[in-house]
Amino acid sequence: MRIDIITILPELLKSPFEASILKRAIDADLVEVCLHNLRDYTSNNYKQVDDYQFGGGAGMVMMIEPIDKCISQLRTERSYDEVIYMTPDGQTLDQSMANELSLKGNIIILCGHYKGVDQRVRDHFVTKEVSIGDFVLSGGELAAAVLCDAIIRLIPGVLGNETSALTDSFQDDLLAPPIYTRPSEYKGWKVPEILLSGNTPKIEAWREEQAYKRTKAIRPDLLDE
Repeated sequence: MRIDIITILPELLKSPFEASILKRAIDADLVEVCLHNLRDYTSNNYKQVDDYQFGGGAGMVMMIEPIDKCISQLRTERSYDEVIYMTPDGQTLDQSMANELSLKGNIIILCGHYKGVDQRVRDHFVTKEVSIGDFVLSGGELAAAVLCDAIIRLIPGVLGNETSALTDSFQDDLLAPPIYTRPSEYKGWKVPEILLSGNTPKIEAWREEQAYKRTKAIRPDLLDE
């Protein structure tokens, strides 16, 4: 998989890809992540990427020309499965979407800023609009990093245990069950006996029951869906 991220703040995005699981995935050639500074595609001496909005109103708008030039240049080098725009009014990112995107080959992620991008970008270039929640950030970079993390960890070979991601919360529209590790007793607090029994079928049944109970108590909306 290759992910090309278009941004006006590439330095803000470097850190997440220089550590932890994301760095290991890149070093192992399981994914390629490339950052593109949108200001490199401007046609003015001031590297301007935004302008006032037609019709008046507060806030600047990201211009179509540099975005067009950047996306068009990338498309001359390879084909892309999705051109994703990070925006608060997009489709909310969930595990199902992350699963779907992890199967793609090449993706472009456009990070919004100011009041957003010229609508013509959304009409003619963007294939998917994604939000990480009903709130507004100062830019799309942190949201793009969240999306990349959610996608990349699902690529085969990235996690040490191939089945780990399959037991995460939301994979079956349920929250994950409680988990424990050594010691089996700490300050009088004991691990449930079933987990120490070695009886795999009963343990799995217990986990499924606990996952359902946690979901019903904390996120009943998932059960409604």
